[in-house]
Amino acid sequence: MDIAVETVCYVINRAREVLADLDPLDDEPGHHAGDDTMRDELPEDDDGGDAGNPELDDLKAFIDSLNEDEQSNLVALTWVGRGTYTADDWDEAVEVALEEHPKRVARYLLSQPLLADELEEGLSELGFSCEDAE
Repeated sequence: MDIAVETVCYVINRAREVLADLDPLDDEPGHHAGDDTMRDELPEDDDGGDAGNPELDDLKAFIDSLNEDEQSNLVALTWVGRGTYTADDWDEAVEVALEEHPKRVARYLLSQPLLADELEEGLSELGFSCEDAE
């Protein structure tokens, strides 16, 4: 993994705080938030920020400040945590993440309704945990 576990854990913790404040995805009976693939209510203004949520802007800026390898690792971890890839497919997941998400990684990641859970599960699948990083 080309990203520090502490960095991933920071994103997990901040995502839990920031995304918890957003409106629920759907309250329909029989509908599960995990069924949604992306959150639509992340407004984007001209500078790429969300003027109504400075915490969200801070998390976007943090993710944007990571290098390309770190960003692709976050995307790949999300996919492993979701079950799209397995730990054995790690290299392929990172390669696909580099190809499919060379820009706007923060926006993509923060549109995932279960981002924190998926990152945490991805870490676990690779044999890491935030408890180890503390």
